[in-house]
Amino acid sequence: MVIQEPGKVTERITLLGLRESCVYLLDGGSEMALLGGGMVTAIPAVLEQIAGLGIDVKKIGRIVVTHAHFDHVGIVPYSKKHWPWITVTASVRAAENLARPAVIKAVVDFSVLLLAQAGMAERAREFGLDGLTAFPVDETVKEGDILTCGECTLEIISTPGHSSCSMAVYVREEQALAASDAGGIPFGETVFAAANANFDQYQASLEKMSGYPVKAHLCEHYGAFTGADARQFLPRSREAAQATRSLIEESLTRTGNVEATVSEIEEIVMREAKGYFLPREVMRMVISQMAGFLAKARGQ
Repeated sequence: MVIQEPGKVTERITLLGLRESCVYLLDGGSEMALLGGGMVTAIPAVLEQIAGLGIDVKKIGRIVVTHAHFDHVGIVPYSKKHWPWITVTASVRAAENLARPAVIKAVVDFSVLLLAQAGMAERAREFGLDGLTAFPVDETVKEGDILTCGECTLEIISTPGHSSCSMAVYVREEQALAASDAGGIPFGETVFAAANANFDQYQASLEKMSGYPVKAHLCEHYGAFTGADARQFLPRSREAAQATRSLIEESLTRTGNVEATVSEIEEIVMREAKGYFLPREVMRMVISQMAGFLAKARGQ
């Protein structure tokens, strides 16, 4: 089953947020956690959904950031401002990235752009973006670390490739994999291969995650998958990654030029991804990163 609307994914996991920006509420009984940091534009929906579920926000003790991109940390400044008891958890590399002024500025600039596009520009201060100079990360984790959330255990899986700081979270009791973009991004009937940082590591991370038994695959864009759809997601993502790599490499061989390849692949992707939440210029940047890595690996 594909779940794109807010509601139950498993007995203990609930999808919150927006279709294009998903956050998952894990109910461990005595404690709750949010998996994923979402986009800033998802804040009103998340707050409304939590209130609608009758949840005492003081039970939410942790928010796990899967990587440091702007569309996955957007609700964190608001959360720390209004829920000071919450622990923000991220990988060591993500914490390092989020301590860099240039990264903080990029998060703020892109978040403000998203708010403007959504007609919420006046809410930037309310959402903790004005004057943000230090990004709140309280706890860092690494491969193999185990966190607890009440009765649930969360295994940390290092999954570089989409970004250098990407990690996934495996909730053992639910056999749920919160892979975020490291597992590929679903869109319609396709999976977008998001190998932004390192294509080799991205494919290796897909292989690593494929070794886990999965009853629920939690994406941070465009919903969650359960049952057979969950089991098939990573195989589909592996196929998409190889197909995308082959497409880029064929273009690089034929054109002999990275910029020409980027423009060619951009046109293909944008035709297939009409209505995608990211603007064209961001998609071009992602394609440039993938093509640049593969060109360098080929000595071009």
